[in-house]
Amino acid sequence: MMKQNHYKTLFLTALALVVISAGAFAQPSGRGRIRDFGIDPGIFKPGPLNAITDVPGVKVGQVTIVKGDNVRTGVTAIVPHEGNLFRKKCPAAIFVGNGFGKLAGVTQVQELGNIETPIVLTNTLSVAQGIEGVLTYTLSQKGNEDVGSVNAVVGETNDGQLNDIRGRHVTSEDVVRAITEAKGGPVEEGCVGAGTGTVCFGWKGGIGTSSRVLPADLGGYTVGVLVQSNYGGILEINGAPVGRKLGQYLYRSSTENSDYQANPDGSCMMVVLTDAPLDARNLERLAKRAMMGIAKTGGVASNGSGDYVIAVSVNKDNLIDEGSDFYRPKLLHNNAMTPLFEAVIEATAEAVWNSLFMATDTQGRNGRTARAIPTDKVLEIIQGR
Repeated sequence: MMKQNHYKTLFLTALALVVISAGAFAQPSGRGRIRDFGIDPGIFKPGPLNAITDVPGVKVGQVTIVKGDNVRTGVTAIVPHEGNLFRKKCPAAIFVGNGFGKLAGVTQVQELGNIETPIVLTNTLSVAQGIEGVLTYTLSQKGNEDVGSVNAVVGETNDGQLNDIRGRHVTSEDVVRAITEAKGGPVEEGCVGAGTGTVCFGWKGGIGTSSRVLPADLGGYTVGVLVQSNYGGILEINGAPVGRKLGQYLYRSSTENSDYQANPDGSCMMVVLTDAPLDARNLERLAKRAMMGIAKTGGVASNGSGDYVIAVSVNKDNLIDEGSDFYRPKLLHNNAMTPLFEAVIEATAEAVWNSLFMATDTQGRNGRTARAIPTDKVLEIIQGR
């Protein structure tokens, strides 16, 4: 009898572990990525995960902070490669779509054309903690014992609608944890990490990701995008006028004599990773096209929106070892860039749509609630257009 109870206990424990494991990325009823609903945007195919982690070596870590009724925030970290980033820097560029934001580290990336730390996303008033966490992580790495200057790249959007942003609940320890626990594989989306308290087009926004793999005759390179969506405009999904049909869009109060009010302000952080062999100049050109992906979603880059694109190449042959006398990268010609432009436009738009589709109703500060976009109604609009 005791043996039977022992086996029963082992079985129930194993079953519980399976349920917990399966539930880590479980989707609430009616939620899913846009491709789960039969929406197939663009002409290029996504990678196996349809995520930024389809780019070889890229890892993502997230810390979600939900406390009581008022704290809805977090950290998302993107680690470009598995080595020591400070010693093996990556070619990088930053494009500013609209500069109402607080992106730390931008000028050194623009000046030198490389990045030497993980990329951290958080909320507007936690950029300082983001920098502190990146510094702690980088200075503690083996081989960095003599390092006296670190250019931490930390981006943000303002989650103050749902989060007690003035409370500054993100700590540097949260940032270090997001970096050290970063991993490859599927990326959790929606109300997680730096997207826990964000709002997009009046609906609940969040973290979203997507990728594209170019056909072999176009180079076979992978482009991955991760977004922190927190902006406004007139939502379009795969060409369908979703915002207008749902009656939730910018300037409706003026154009239709409606009481509906929409706030176009906010921000969108876009992180673009690729294994294509690009230098900073062509990475900036690639970053500019990510803003065209935002345009496909109906974003307007309003006066009060901080829209930044950080583009990084992780091509192993082009990592920058400053201990060597010369840097001899192997680079694509300019005329090979157009397929990559199309890929980043498609992946950026789909990443935003995934952030909306994967988000769930969220109640936060002062009882405010951001509703998840109604996927059933969106499908009706797309199918009936």
